[in-house]
Amino acid sequence: MSFNNFKSLLKVSVSVFGLIAGGMVAYAQSSEPTPLTPTAKNNTTSKTPLLIEGKHSLYQRIITRPGGIISPEPSQENSKPLEGFKVFYVYQRHKDDQGKEDWIQVGTDLQGHIAGWIPVDKSINWSHTLVGAFTNPAGRERSLFLKTEQDEKQLITDPDTAQKAKELTQAALSGNSDKVVAMEPTNYVDITKNFYLLPILDAQQIERPSGPPLRLLHVISAPAQTGGSQVNASPANLRNFKANLVFVMDTTISMEPYIEETQKAVKSIVSRIQNTAVKDNFRFGLVAYRDSLNDNPDLEYETKVFAKPDFSKPIDVINDSISIVHDASVSSKSYDEDPIAGIKTALDEIDWDQAAGRYIILVTDAGARGADHPNSITKLGIEEIHQLAESKGVAVFVVHLLTPSGQKNNNHLKAEKQYRALSKYGTAGSLYFPVKGGTPEAFAEVIQTLSTSLLQQVSNTTGRPVAGLNPDIKNAKQQAIQKQLQVVSQAMKLAYVGKEEKTSVPDVVSSYTTDRDLTNPIKKSVEVRVLLTRNQLSDLAQALQIILKTGLAGRTEPQTFFTQLRSAFAAAARDPSKIAQSQQIGGMLGEYLQGLPYKSDIMNISEKDWLAMGAIAQRTILNNVESRLRLYQEYQAHPDLWVNLSGSNDPGEAVYPVPLEALP
Repeated sequence: MSFNNFKSLLKVSVSVFGLIAGGMVAYAQSSEPTPLTPTAKNNTTSKTPLLIEGKHSLYQRIITRPGGIISPEPSQENSKPLEGFKVFYVYQRHKDDQGKEDWIQVGTDLQGHIAGWIPVDKSINWSHTLVGAFTNPAGRERSLFLKTEQDEKQLITDPDTAQKAKELTQAALSGNSDKVVAMEPTNYVDITKNFYLLPILDAQQIERPSGPPLRLLHVISAPAQTGGSQVNASPANLRNFKANLVFVMDTTISMEPYIEETQKAVKSIVSRIQNTAVKDNFRFGLVAYRDSLNDNPDLEYETKVFAKPDFSKPIDVINDSISIVHDASVSSKSYDEDPIAGIKTALDEIDWDQAAGRYIILVTDAGARGADHPNSITKLGIEEIHQLAESKGVAVFVVHLLTPSGQKNNNHLKAEKQYRALSKYGTAGSLYFPVKGGTPEAFAEVIQTLSTSLLQQVSNTTGRPVAGLNPDIKNAKQQAIQKQLQVVSQAMKLAYVGKEEKTSVPDVVSSYTTDRDLTNPIKKSVEVRVLLTRNQLSDLAQALQIILKTGLAGRTEPQTFFTQLRSAFAAAARDPSKIAQSQQIGGMLGEYLQGLPYKSDIMNISEKDWLAMGAIAQRTILNNVESRLRLYQEYQAHPDLWVNLSGSNDPGEAVYPVPLEALP
C-alpha cells in the first residue's frame, strides 16, 4: 500500500504522514529537534509544578504538539526545535499584554528541573494520564480513527454499525474516505516492548440502539520512534521465528501416568522434527511444581526447572532432561495446590526473549491456592499471575484433569473458574482444555493435539513444512481448538512482525475511536490503561500496605478500622484535614486514581459499607489488596518495563502503562 493511496485521508497541517508496512509513521520535520537537557533548579521559579485546579497532589501536565519550539524565556529568541509528544510538568503560565495565555514554562520532573518555555498553542493539556494500548489484532478488525466526534458517534449508534464500519474500512483502504484519518497497523504493536503514546484526552460511554454500550475515545498518538529502518516480513525473516513451549506440570502424588504421557508426546515430536529444518525454530521446556514445603517437607521441592528451551543445543537434549521427572512419594495436605508458583517460576527463569512464540501448558488435576492461603508460595492470585504472563507476551494454556477425586472433593467448578480466568488470551478467549474423566488416555490425546498443533503453527509461520504433522480433526470440538490455536499463533506472528518491522501506531494529532471492534463489540480493540510513574506506584503500594496492616490489626474490632485508617493516612498526608473528611477509602488514596473509568474493589467503600459486609467479605478485600501489592512489586522489579518520557534524570519519573484491571 503506498503513501499516495492515503494522502487524501491525512489532512493534519502540522506535518506530513505516510503509511509504511501497515503502520503510519511521521516523516522527518524540516529541522531536527534538539535533545533536551534539563537546567538546574531555577530560584526564580516555583519549586513545584502547578496543581490541577481542585487537587492537592495532582500536578498539571502537557503533551507537546509536533512542530513546536522551546526557549529559555517566554519568547522566540534563542529558541530551538522541540519534538512532538513529549510530556512535561507545568511550572508557570505567562500571559501577553491582552491577558491571553501565550507561553508555558515546563519542567521534566517534580523537583524544579526546568526545560524551558514553549508556546501554549503547541501544547495539549493532559489533566489525567489515561492512555490507550492496542490489543493484539489477531481475530478482529482493525480500529478506525475518525476525524470528528460527531462522525464517531454516528458510527457507534448506527443501527447497522458492523456494516458501516466495514464500508468505512474499504473506503479508507481505497483512499475514498473523508472521515477516516488513520487506521490501526496490521501488525501488533506491543506497548510493553515498543512503547508508544496514545493519550486519551476524553472518554465517554455511548449507549446504542442495540448491543452493549461502547466507550468513545478522543485520542492523540505518536510512536516512541518515528522512522527507522524497515525490515520486511519476507519469508526469509519469518524463517527466524522461534517458539518456546514450556510445560508447567503438577508432579504431586498420582500424577505419574500424566508425566509419562507428556514425556511420550515430547519425544514423539522431537523424533518427528529433529531431522527437519523446523528443528531450529522450536524448543521445549519443563517446570514442575508440588506444594509448599511448610505443609510437607518430604515433597522435596516446591518448584523445579527440569529443562529450559535452549536453541544453542540440539532439540533432543530435552528427552534426557525430562526423563527423570516423577511424581511425589507423599501426599500434599490439601487438595488445592500451587500452580501459580509453577507458572511464576517459568515466567522468571525461562529466557522468553529468545522466542517470539511463547507458550505455557499447565497440566493440573486440582484448583489453585489463593493468595491469602498461609502457605501460598508467591502470595499472588489468578489475576496477578495472568497480568504477569501478559506483560511477558506468554500465552497460558490449561489442561485440567477432571478426575473422580476432584469430583469427590467438589473441586472442578471452582478450579474451572480459576483456570478460565488464568488462560484468557485476547480474542481467542480462554485457552482452557478440560479432560473429561481425567484418564491418562484422554489426556494423551489432548496433550498430543495441543503440542502438535502449536508446532504446526510454527511450521506454517516459518514456511518449513513437516510431513504428516497436520492433526487429524475428527469433530467440532477439535475444530474449535484449532481455531483458537490459529488465533493465538496469528497473534504471536503479528507481534513478531510488528517488532521486526518496527511498526508504529497511527501517527495522528487528534482523532476519535472506540475501545471495541465495531464488527463484533465483544472483542476489545483498545485497552484503557493509566500511565503511572514509579513514584506514584510506590506511593500506591505504601497506601495499600497501610490498608492491609490496619485491616489485619482491626479484625477483632472492625468498627475502629476507619478511625485507624484515617489516622495512619493523615500522618503521611500533605493535607491531613482532607483525610479527616474522607468518607470512603478512595479519598485516602492517590488523586490520580479518582475518576478513572474502572470498577474498583475498595475505592467506594465507606465506613458503613465496611461494617455491613462482615468478616469474610472484609478478609476477601484485604486478600485482594495483598495480591495487588505483590503485583506492584513485580512491576517494580522489572526495569525493562519502565520508560523515561520527559528526559528527567529521576528514575522515579519513569512510567509504565498499568492496566485498569491491575488497580486496587
